[in-house]
Amino acid sequence: MTRRPFDFLLGTLSSVLLALNTVFWCTPLLSLALLKLLLPLPALRRRLDPVLNAIAAAWIGCNSAWIDRLQGDRAWTVQVDGALRPGGWYLVNCNHRSWVDIFVLQKTFNRRIPMLKFFLKQQLIWVPVIGLAWWALDFPFMRRHSEAQLKKNPALREQDRQTTRRSCERFALVPTSVMNFAEGTRLTPAKHAAQQSPYQHLLKPKAGALALALNAMGHQFQALLDVTIVYLDGTPSYWDLACGRMGRVALHVQERPIPTHLVDGDYGGDAAFRAEFQAWLGELWTDKDRRIAQMLSAA
Repeated sequence: MTRRPFDFLLGTLSSVLLALNTVFWCTPLLSLALLKLLLPLPALRRRLDPVLNAIAAAWIGCNSAWIDRLQGDRAWTVQVDGALRPGGWYLVNCNHRSWVDIFVLQKTFNRRIPMLKFFLKQQLIWVPVIGLAWWALDFPFMRRHSEAQLKKNPALREQDRQTTRRSCERFALVPTSVMNFAEGTRLTPAKHAAQQSPYQHLLKPKAGALALALNAMGHQFQALLDVTIVYLDGTPSYWDLACGRMGRVALHVQERPIPTHLVDGDYGGDAAFRAEFQAWLGELWTDKDRRIAQMLSAA
């Protein structure tokens, strides 16, 4: 009870600081992005994109310092199996528990690999300031259609394919890490039950976005970074983070080779290839589910 007034003050103050930091870095970011929009020349893009990414890295660096101040000496464990290179191209796949995941991933990988570019829901472009920043940094905005909508109008599926291809073509110009949450949504007990998920700690993975990214850029990706996030004291909300009560975080990062035979297939039109791709992702998810259980038991 005694922490409640303090939590409110700390959460409010830290949120204001986060917002001010965002506005500070987004001002030059959006100014340069406007120049890139008005002069869509490949040569100019190659010069501006590294500058935009450097501004974003500074922004993330300040956010990471903000997290360190909030969390104090709480445990933050990161195990990396493989080499991380800031000048490479990566496909990054991770389980999804909370909005806090994005802060955790950015803090973990900032300046260790190229900046993470997330697949985002189309509606997020309207988030004040940050939505425009994501647009400026070429984050792909995807329209999430229900299965009923796709059955009624199959052309909607092609819209997301074209969006992914266009984004990946831009990513090919500058070292990039393409980030994907294969579950497509945050894990909750209700969603887990509704799916009747075969995994203890995960929702069923969706292979479509991964398959499209591999089809568009598979020969350029140097590796798949298979990331597992576990919150050892329970899944935190953003407000938990802002109030400094996020608890312990454990991450495991495993660098995996990308099977060459999964790069050039037609996921949408070839049923046999689609089944093979889903089986490969299912094996990764089985390993991830087992790893989460081990990480929790070792806490």
